[in-house]
Amino acid sequence: MEAIYTCPMHPEIRQQGPGDCPKCGMDLEPVEPVALESDVGVQHVEPLRDMSRRFWFSVAATIPILFLTMGSMWTGAFVSPRVSIWIQFALASPIVLWGGFPFFQRGWTSIVQRSPNMFTLIAIGTGAAYFYSVFVLFWFHGYYYFEAAAVITTLVLLGQVLELKARSRTTVAIKALLGLAPKTARRVQNGKEEDVSLELVMPGDILRVRPGEKVPVDGAVIEGGSSIDESMVTGEPIPVEKTVESRVTGGTINGTGSFLMQAERVGRETLLARIVQMVSEAQRSRAPIQRLADLVSFYFVPAVIAVAAITFVIWALIGPEPPLTYGLVNAVAVLMIACPCALGLATPMSIMVGTGRGATAGVLIKDAATLEVMEKVDTLVVDKTGTLTEGKPKLVSILPASGVSEGDLLRWAASLEKGSEHPLAAAILKAADERKIKPSTAENFVSVTGKGIRGRVEGKETALGNSKMLAELGINPVNEVEADSLQKEGQTVMYLVRDGKMCGLLGVAALNKEGIKIVMLTGDNETTARAVARKLKIDEVTAEVSPDQKGAVIRRLKKEDRIVAMAGDGVNDAPALAEAHVGIAMGTGTDVAVESAGITLVKGDLRGIVKARRLSRATMKNIRENLFFAFIYNVLGVPIAAGVLYPFFGILLSPIIASAAMSFSSVSVVGNALRLRRIRI
Repeated sequence: MEAIYTCPMHPEIRQQGPGDCPKCGMDLEPVEPVALESDVGVQHVEPLRDMSRRFWFSVAATIPILFLTMGSMWTGAFVSPRVSIWIQFALASPIVLWGGFPFFQRGWTSIVQRSPNMFTLIAIGTGAAYFYSVFVLFWFHGYYYFEAAAVITTLVLLGQVLELKARSRTTVAIKALLGLAPKTARRVQNGKEEDVSLELVMPGDILRVRPGEKVPVDGAVIEGGSSIDESMVTGEPIPVEKTVESRVTGGTINGTGSFLMQAERVGRETLLARIVQMVSEAQRSRAPIQRLADLVSFYFVPAVIAVAAITFVIWALIGPEPPLTYGLVNAVAVLMIACPCALGLATPMSIMVGTGRGATAGVLIKDAATLEVMEKVDTLVVDKTGTLTEGKPKLVSILPASGVSEGDLLRWAASLEKGSEHPLAAAILKAADERKIKPSTAENFVSVTGKGIRGRVEGKETALGNSKMLAELGINPVNEVEADSLQKEGQTVMYLVRDGKMCGLLGVAALNKEGIKIVMLTGDNETTARAVARKLKIDEVTAEVSPDQKGAVIRRLKKEDRIVAMAGDGVNDAPALAEAHVGIAMGTGTDVAVESAGITLVKGDLRGIVKARRLSRATMKNIRENLFFAFIYNVLGVPIAAGVLYPFFGILLSPIIASAAMSFSSVSVVGNALRLRRIRI
């Protein structure tokens, strides 16, 4: 059974097998995404190859036509004008009729389906130039436009080739995610180990993951341990330490350790597979802003045909000699320059790239509408103590042990962090610089992945790290209450030890600078909640609230005309998440509930909310840029093509220039959308 295909611009169009969209004429793409370039043949490569063949043939045949028409002063001695015209006819016919056949085919389909699109205009424009010239050649003498028909067809083919190449890059993120999954797994069975195809791995199988290998499926560590790079799924660059009972995710990369794991989720049930499916569905969804482009496009093509007809009549009646020629040339120019392809591509291309970019940063967008609304959110409701982060860590707590000053604690920590590339190092070094504290030189510096850093500072062995570092050193934290308090406030806690003695702890967080009102819902008592809110500068607190009361809080905020986002665990908070304008599910590794909310944060970290908001802002800005460009292009282009500048400046727009501008306008929109792949969120 053939795969189901759909249109990026009109996802409601679905059919078995490849083809063209009856509404816009674009090549359909498979609903189920594919990873390898060899698998993408039907999706992008085959249409690209077909258009490339037609384009290069047309280029080869167009060059002699241009030589005959533009170089007549040289060719005239060898070829008579009449013979030259017949040669142009012979060369232009296969260019227009074979090279441009897809345009005529799609143009005819658009008429039959009563859904005029860019191919309607292309077919009418090139057809008018070519068949008018044929009529003149066989029935009476006049001007010929074989050159225009051939060059226009070639330029439109070039635009299609460039657009198909650019469109194939819009799905690079989802292809990269698909490519993360390894092809085989090392299964341990009856004391023997063997490499088996990933399709043969079943839940309950015991698998060995060796150093440097990819984790094959989702599961749990049952023996050994290692640090794992999960950045491709969570967007976090720091490897995560895994020990017995730790959850591991398929597609992530093992570090230097070796471990045994038990497979739990395989095939389509893995986190990676669900992420890919979610991103794929989001890329095919439609944002509300698309309705504007759809409405304009619906009336635009008939309006352009009417303008082209009026242009022909006016020039034919009052234009200079020969009036019919001027009328035809300008009418064709109007048809060529006004193709609304750029308008149709403006939104879906940005959505495809934006949702893919979010997936690589651990932010999963359920649909385009959510992405659009997230930009407008002005109130964030969190169901646990936390702070909306800016993504730039800052040292906010220094708690020295008895007999240790804050200055000493910070100096020792900064001395170690000078040699570290950890994201939190910058926060400590900046705090030391602000306090005019000069770090000392650290000797024998060692970075322990997933735990912390060690070295010799001012003659003493010094270590800075998390609770796992303390356990490795055999030291019990003496201020667990303070550490728990800081962690509940969303801070990352680091302990500092010198010569086996606890010297204090540091708390690093990132503070709210996003201009969003934060509402904290908590089951804690009022006094505790207010104290936390004051410290974190949270705008509003509702304490001692039960899960079923959260929805009422959301409804109250909506009545105040607030655009509300609710962050919860995606299960217990389902009613409140559904009540909010945007529900944000806080995932934790393989337990991500990707269906539970409009946005899912794979890492389960409140910092992901800022990433989602920045992604939304960047994507919507990109869409507006595309729509503005497409609108302005047509608003300015159509009158110029119709000849409004001719009475004042004697300027006319050649149909060839108009077709080139039309082709590159589409490519420029896709190119602008591709910029979203490189945004920092």
